[in-house]
Amino acid sequence: MRSSIIGYPRIGKQRELKFSIEGYFKGAVFLEKLKEDAWKIRREQWAALADSGLDFIPSNDFSFYDGMLDMAASLNAIPESYKALELDSLNTYFAMARGYQGEKGDVKALPMKKWFNTNYHYIVPAIDDDTQIKLNGEDIFAYYSEALDAGIKTKPVIIGPFTFLKLADYKGKKKLKDFVADTVTAYCEIITRLNELGAEWIQIDEPILVTDLNVADVETFTAIYTELLKHKHDLKVLIQTYFGDVRDCYREIISLPFDGIGLDFVEGSNSLDLVRDNGFSKDTVLFAGIVNGKNIWKNSYLKSLKTLNDLSQYVEKKNIVINTSCSLLHVPYTLKNEKELSESYKARFAFAEEKLTELTELKALFGDENYLSNENYCNNLALFTSKANSTNEEVKGKMTALTEKDFTRQPVFNERAKLHKDFFKLPLLPTTTIGSFPQTAEVKANRAKLKKGEITQAQYEENVKRKIEECIALQEEIGIDVLVHGEFERNDMVEYFGEHLNGYLFTRNAWVQSYGTRCVKPPIIWGDVSRSEPITVEYLKFAQSLTKKPVKGMLTGPVTILNWSFPREDISLKEMAFQIALAIKEEVSDLESNGINIIQIDEAALKEKLPIRRADWHSEYLDWAIPAFRLVHSGVKATTQIHTHMCYSEFVEIVKDIDAMDADVISFEASRSNLTIIDALNKNNFITAVGPGVYDIHSPRVPEVEEIISAINAMLEKLKSDKLWVNPDCGLKTRGVDETIASLKNLVSAAKAVREKLGNK
Repeated sequence: MRSSIIGYPRIGKQRELKFSIEGYFKGAVFLEKLKEDAWKIRREQWAALADSGLDFIPSNDFSFYDGMLDMAASLNAIPESYKALELDSLNTYFAMARGYQGEKGDVKALPMKKWFNTNYHYIVPAIDDDTQIKLNGEDIFAYYSEALDAGIKTKPVIIGPFTFLKLADYKGKKKLKDFVADTVTAYCEIITRLNELGAEWIQIDEPILVTDLNVADVETFTAIYTELLKHKHDLKVLIQTYFGDVRDCYREIISLPFDGIGLDFVEGSNSLDLVRDNGFSKDTVLFAGIVNGKNIWKNSYLKSLKTLNDLSQYVEKKNIVINTSCSLLHVPYTLKNEKELSESYKARFAFAEEKLTELTELKALFGDENYLSNENYCNNLALFTSKANSTNEEVKGKMTALTEKDFTRQPVFNERAKLHKDFFKLPLLPTTTIGSFPQTAEVKANRAKLKKGEITQAQYEENVKRKIEECIALQEEIGIDVLVHGEFERNDMVEYFGEHLNGYLFTRNAWVQSYGTRCVKPPIIWGDVSRSEPITVEYLKFAQSLTKKPVKGMLTGPVTILNWSFPREDISLKEMAFQIALAIKEEVSDLESNGINIIQIDEAALKEKLPIRRADWHSEYLDWAIPAFRLVHSGVKATTQIHTHMCYSEFVEIVKDIDAMDADVISFEASRSNLTIIDALNKNNFITAVGPGVYDIHSPRVPEVEEIISAINAMLEKLKSDKLWVNPDCGLKTRGVDETIASLKNLVSAAKAVREKLGNK
């Protein structure tokens, strides 16, 4: 029996890579030190994977920012505007990821989107008519050789040609089909070079195969690999899929001469049926994804071995490799860093390192005909036959009592809009921000001192209030119309609320990469969720007392709290979402009764758990996700204005469902997506007022006034002025103070300039 993983976390056990890269951005870390830090992380991880007994160890799953961006650089898909900066290769790479503003030029970052149904974000490759796809760079080969020098033979991992071409953004007249031949040639060269280096296997990731494919897509995929596999020499090619099943192209996959095929048996609901009904190539190795790469609960050996034994009826046992369902990039490194979490909790969890142990144990059990008496199997079985999660009868009673009225807000949108115009008396094109302000070293130090016991709770709160005073004064000075309190008391938009809700567990070092150097620490839903006391009320009351302008109450919505947590596996997502919604509904009511008349309920991650297959969108997700949001705000007064915010997802296809959330104002990320969302809003007769982001906060560059004016004017060509808000595309917590102030001043100046021009018409 053999075991494999698709990929491994790459930020370092204590986020060493994050801090090194951010130090490099600030000029505090030299290039050689950055490269040394990265090399150390790779070397330590390869050694750990080898020591775990893993048979197929990946290389090239490391990245300084993003795997899709790595592939774009490797294929020379570098837009001319970045080449024109004449930076070295690494800084050109970072300019594509973050934008660049300096003596050599001014360019925006490439678009960023969610990676399928995860909270990871990828950089969207940009291909124009002049792009020459060809092999460019040595990282793929250098990482393989680096591991080999350390005595470890790896399987290099690359994003597949079909996925790369399908996810790319084509800027000119040429489309995907026009780049197929050159892309295949480049991949053939990669395979040839690895073969010459002595590699035995290459893993080519094609997650796009689990999405809805049409006949033309399948034909293109087949044509690409028919040609590519003619040139594989002695190198064995593994085509790896994840996040679902390959029902649209399974027969084509097994008809091609792949040496290995990786299928997901966790999220791939049809994977086992596909193997059973269509067979499997006799001489091909099946990499069976049965260890969940996205959640942190222990693997049930009973279920996994049943799947493996079922598979062994159609695939020879010796040809089955036990694999993860997807890359372990989506889970934290190790439970060993969680010194404060009790053993009773940790016994239920498996982070990346612990999943290596599960793979090793499953490998041994699958090869043992008498595994039913094996100690590891018996211990695992006992774990799953004892109850883990806590229940709350009061919460269950509230859930049972819900009726249709609890999901319906009155009066209807148009009537509310008229009331809000008179009640708030906001100017045309009102300006606001999404919520958070920069989390400076001072803000973080205040939080750290409280945790260490160096200051009292009262001192901590006084420090937070002082920052709120500064934030309100700054926004007043800049001239923003609807203010925020800055969120200086919050570590993370989900973790903060989870810490104030019953039913949650928290970790100290369970960091997961979201994008680039941005890492999050998802809380764990352990039991039934409820609110025991107000969460945000006191700070927002204080903020509102400092100004005559409206201050937005800032809350995280139930679907985002759920989607950015590690969920339970013993109850449905719907039930968890409604429990959280009831808790946040209580917070909305308390804010309203304390004079907060604008409340933003962020649903940044609404689309994250949208099923990959369109046929499942409503039945498995939207039919409860949208009502969960409505449940939160259905009982507010007619004069209360409800906002929500969504970022870095493609919402075009669910615009009607978003409108059905029945918010009053929705702000979208739009700065990196060429305002494509606006066309979808118009096409679907979207009635909600909108604030498409006018500049990208994930880039350190400061947008000029004229640039923002152009963005607003482009929006006004398609949106009515009384429906448009002006705001950044996301929260400002990751930005520096100086760039934030400069950007917001330009935003307000641009809004005023356009407002005055509209007033003169």
